[in-house]
Amino acid sequence: MPDHDAAFRVMIDAFEEHGPAGITDTVGAVGHRVVHGGARFFAPTLVTDRVEQDIEELGEYAPLHNPANLAGIRAARAAFASVPHVAIFDTAFHQTMPPEAYTYAIDAAVAEKYRIRRYGFHGTSHKYVSEKAAAFLGLPLEKSRLIVLHLGNGASACAVLDGRSVDTSMGFTPLQGLVMGTRSGDLDPAIVFQLARFGGLSLDDLDDLLNKHSGLRGMTGSGDLRDVRKAADAGDEAAQVAIDVYNHRIKHYVGAYLAILGGADAIVFTAGVGENAPGIRAGSLAGLESLGIRVDPDRNASAERGERSISTDDSAVAVLVIPTDEELEIARQTVAAL
Repeated sequence: MPDHDAAFRVMIDAFEEHGPAGITDTVGAVGHRVVHGGARFFAPTLVTDRVEQDIEELGEYAPLHNPANLAGIRAARAAFASVPHVAIFDTAFHQTMPPEAYTYAIDAAVAEKYRIRRYGFHGTSHKYVSEKAAAFLGLPLEKSRLIVLHLGNGASACAVLDGRSVDTSMGFTPLQGLVMGTRSGDLDPAIVFQLARFGGLSLDDLDDLLNKHSGLRGMTGSGDLRDVRKAADAGDEAAQVAIDVYNHRIKHYVGAYLAILGGADAIVFTAGVGENAPGIRAGSLAGLESLGIRVDPDRNASAERGERSISTDDSAVAVLVIPTDEELEIARQTVAAL
């Protein structure tokens, strides 16, 4: 498909040909995921022309995501012109973070002028998964302490206290935090100065390097963890180091969030890697037994799918795998907003 408009036309024509016909009359509303809401959007929002403009302007904060999100919104509003459209922002769930979690230690006037703060992402997933995890454990959400690890091509950790996000690993953009498929995650900001001054890299070069040619891809040549795991199993030292770095960064955040939450009821893995990579689950929590975190090897290695516990019966902290369902959460928030 050349663009979103063409894709919607093909989809609607397919319904007309194969049924059920009249899909545009059947749809009652359309919910849209938008990655960055900046300091403007804190809740599901009815899409208007002004909201479209705001999402476009916020594209400078998430250049890999917001423009594509906006293209989908515009095409959908044209295809389903008679129904309401609602934008669900990845950043909204993290608006409950306290100032000490979202404030960067830079000049306050500069931060205010350019809206520099931690926003956090994957909020739709973290919200859905934390609610499902509390229910799985039989805990009231408002009395729970959870660490959610959304591990996919993009990856983030979130400390959820009583159903509210109180800290998260992604920051001003989705570049900060955990090691990802193509993104570096945390690094010393002076590295950017060094590469610019002595490597001659431009701002665009640096953006491209850190967003598209770092993470697993930068360390191994592939951003797909399955490829990296296969190479490591075959004796590739660089691939094994990359997995160790990946696991070490997760462990770093688990430890930090245990301290921030004062302990945890559960550590929860979700998304493509989190749900399907037992080696990562085991490796990232290895050595934490003294903190009450014990993974059962057989449960972890099981081919079982769906919501499940992979910790031992005597583990003080439950370790869970909870499949995420961002589409369902977007649908629920769309209905609630209307």
